[in-house]
Amino acid sequence: MEFGKEKEQFDPLAPQEEKDEDFSLIRKFIDGEESNFRLLVYKHKDKVRNLVFLTLGDTEFVDDISQDVFISVYHKLNEFRFESKFTTWLYRITVNKCRDYLRKKRVRSIFVPIKDSDTDYGTGPFSEDIDIPNLVRKSIDKLPEKLRIPLVLRDIDGLSYKEIADQLGTEVGTIKSRIFRARESLKIILEPYQKELRAS
Repeated sequence: MEFGKEKEQFDPLAPQEEKDEDFSLIRKFIDGEESNFRLLVYKHKDKVRNLVFLTLGDTEFVDDISQDVFISVYHKLNEFRFESKFTTWLYRITVNKCRDYLRKKRVRSIFVPIKDSDTDYGTGPFSEDIDIPNLVRKSIDKLPEKLRIPLVLRDIDGLSYKEIADQLGTEVGTIKSRIFRARESLKIILEPYQKELRAS
């Protein structure tokens, strides 16, 4: 089963409108109109791919794991209870797939640390050639999983603290604490590159 090759585009929707549309598509799919599942995939595939990429820190497995996510969603969609946004449920499945991958393959070493060499990012003198997005991504990769995932969900995907807590099965206060610690850790990691970051 392959997803995401069609070219239909969706206009951005307000959160409640998006929730209502997702619910409508899910209900139609459950009622037997399977084409509606592809509409869900088109809408949310980029969010899933981004989350997989930022969680694993590598592009090689993004497509395989993203497809695995949607295959799982396809088989489990009848279990969706309409008690939370579809994206909250979808992200929970995505995070679990990433965790399964890391656990089964034992690829913690996939997270490439930022080297101390001046040749990587031009530490010291300001370098206009610095790759800011790659620098930040690699800095996020250095964070432990329990800090990295909440940070990505909050600061990159824009989920609320409650949505993140629901996905990860923990308390809102714990999520806030982990995100605070993640941000403080990033400040320390990125300290040598403050000139470049301010100029970006």
